[in-house]
Amino acid sequence: MKNMRLIFALIITYLTFGMLLNTVGTVILRSMASLDVSKGAAGWFDGCKDISIAIISFATASYLPRIGLKRAMLAGLALAGAACALMPLLPSYATICVHYMLIGMAFALVKVGVYAMIGLVTEDKAAHASLTSIIEGGFMIGVLGVTLLFSRFVGNTLNDSSQSWLNAYWILAGLCALAFMVLLIAPVDETPLRSDVSGHAALFDMVRLAKLPLVLVFIYCTFTYVFIEQGIGTWLPTFNNEVLHLPQAMSVVAGSLYAGALAAGRIIGGAVIRKSGWFPVLLTCLVIVGAVILLIGPLSHTDRSHTVMDWAHAPLAAYLFLGIGFFMAPIYPTIVSVILSANPKSRHTALMGLVVVFSALGGTTDSRLTAELFRRIDGATAFTLMVVPVGLLLAGLILLRGQSRNYISK
Repeated sequence: MKNMRLIFALIITYLTFGMLLNTVGTVILRSMASLDVSKGAAGWFDGCKDISIAIISFATASYLPRIGLKRAMLAGLALAGAACALMPLLPSYATICVHYMLIGMAFALVKVGVYAMIGLVTEDKAAHASLTSIIEGGFMIGVLGVTLLFSRFVGNTLNDSSQSWLNAYWILAGLCALAFMVLLIAPVDETPLRSDVSGHAALFDMVRLAKLPLVLVFIYCTFTYVFIEQGIGTWLPTFNNEVLHLPQAMSVVAGSLYAGALAAGRIIGGAVIRKSGWFPVLLTCLVIVGAVILLIGPLSHTDRSHTVMDWAHAPLAAYLFLGIGFFMAPIYPTIVSVILSANPKSRHTALMGLVVVFSALGGTTDSRLTAELFRRIDGATAFTLMVVPVGLLLAGLILLRGQSRNYISK
């Protein structure tokens, strides 16, 4: 019974951050319409979030067991709740930047705590893997839920300039408070997580790992994947609104459908990989993603003549984005699995620290680049250029397969 209370606390906490971390696409769209934020300035929102995640993860992950993981997670939830309250109280570009900085700091504390505590409530590998999947499933429910939430606060006109969308943050603040209370009353014994290794030593171990050839290739693949997925997901609502001329409410819902495609792709892709092996599956997925991206460009140019008011008349390009999400989905968890299974368990914590850092850096780099492309050229061309990092990731997967084989055989 004790474990069930803690498990529920972990699920609701991670679901909450699934919602908080995936508001950027909607906020970009709405802040440009209601707060007069430019595309170039909006491109910094992901950076505020991701850079703070990277810095706090790198600087504090080694020390959190000494501070107390439950304390750190509670602090993260309190920080996130305050960040949500700021949005409707002080609506401005500066507030949005501060909001995402605080959300990033909070998530860095929560993610380390959640993943460490999974080991406290599971007894074997199968149970650990099962609970991890459930918690990640909760995160995806949050991703799906937040776009549906915002769609209730966004007008169904092409150029809605009201600030009513900010009221959605009161609900998010309430969810943070709920998760805080559930975690507060959940019993947890953190004794097994404490280590005699100093925080400084663990930090240096992480840096040393980053020099290994296999890890370098893995970092390259992680960075490039997040560069693609987050760039598309973040700017998808703006693309649907400005290029495909969908109303803002439909553009926000399209982001939710994209997240749903990611969830389905990970579930189905995982089953296929168990039978066919990871490399041929990921290779096929990337080729399909590249082909769909090249197809979306010209279709987007032909879909500019009228305003679409319902999904029955939505252009084909709007649906093709779901294909990108579906086929991109298996790549990230699979490359993480490849690197972890090629290393002893004693290195897994340090490796996950590198995952968090470089995932954050990849996301913020692409958001800035996509923002500049949207500002300087048309949106259809900007998205077509995403085929370049797809090709780079394809090369990275080939290198990763070779390095993992050599590494395991030594």
